[in-house]
Amino acid sequence: MVERVRLNDDDGDQPIGNYFVQEKTDLDFIHSGATVLDCTIGGGWPLTRIANIIGDESTGKTLLAIEACANFNRQYEKGLMFYRESESAFDDNYAAALGMPVDKVEFIQPDKFVTIEDLYEDLNDCADKCIRREVPGVYIIDSLDALTSKEELERKFGEASYSMERAKQMGKLFRLLSSKVKEANMCLIVISQTRDKINATMFGKKKTRSGGRALDFFASQCLWLSHLDTINTTRGDVKRATGIRIRAKCEKNKISLPYRTCEFTITFGHGINSLASSLDFLEDAKCLSDVTLLKRSAYNKTVSEMDDDAYWQENDRVSEIVRSTWRDIDERMMEGVRVKYRS
Repeated sequence: MVERVRLNDDDGDQPIGNYFVQEKTDLDFIHSGATVLDCTIGGGWPLTRIANIIGDESTGKTLLAIEACANFNRQYEKGLMFYRESESAFDDNYAAALGMPVDKVEFIQPDKFVTIEDLYEDLNDCADKCIRREVPGVYIIDSLDALTSKEELERKFGEASYSMERAKQMGKLFRLLSSKVKEANMCLIVISQTRDKINATMFGKKKTRSGGRALDFFASQCLWLSHLDTINTTRGDVKRATGIRIRAKCEKNKISLPYRTCEFTITFGHGINSLASSLDFLEDAKCLSDVTLLKRSAYNKTVSEMDDDAYWQENDRVSEIVRSTWRDIDERMMEGVRVKYRS
């Protein structure tokens, strides 16, 4: 068993437990939109840190960014939100329908957000705003792959190049601004597209992302998303896709245990279905009876008949069970690990 340290309370009986599976109290988190995803990445998207979301097309990367803004606004009403969209494909009405407070989010014209140098100047200015107003902030880059460099813009089309200047500029950007993000109490969320890895071995990773290795070093969380399944619904004789199942793997985590995975459901027109994702997790963990003694179909029918207030109360109750179950599983996995040093 891991040696337990005891709190300095009156009775001296309360165990702290293993450090790596405990919730972090020295960081503030933005809810990701799904409780199981919060558990996977260590509590949510952390303020003062950099998070990287990587995935193929249509795996919910932009949706996670929208959910982050919506939840940030609920948690920090006076906080500042900056959404930097470089692909000219952002749908304001869609984001608003999912709960994003579009009128409170600061956007930028695409022609002013083209190069890594533009990103450096803009991120530095936004961090200064948070510092001056003494409020937290969230800054989202959607996506990093669409940004170029001034050197590449000045080069003639078709001119030979090793294309290393962008990766070098990325390294310089994060070296100069990682401490500024912390000082500004800001969460920097960077969205990246996957790329097929050249010369990938049979047993190695088949996917990578562009921009060099800077994010691998500076990001506290690197979350990889992949499409698992399409959810279909039948009404009468008509069958339509109404959602997707996404698998998330946190390959790097400087906040909690790495390489944790989860699955969550995205319902079209609704966003992340946190309750359904929580129930799927508890069912796989053989702990669904902690929520209800009803069969899953009967429970789903009961939930569907609840009003909004009752539904969200039930969602919060189930979320607490998920967090407790997740910690219990991690603690069991850590049993037998010896403490390296003793005071």
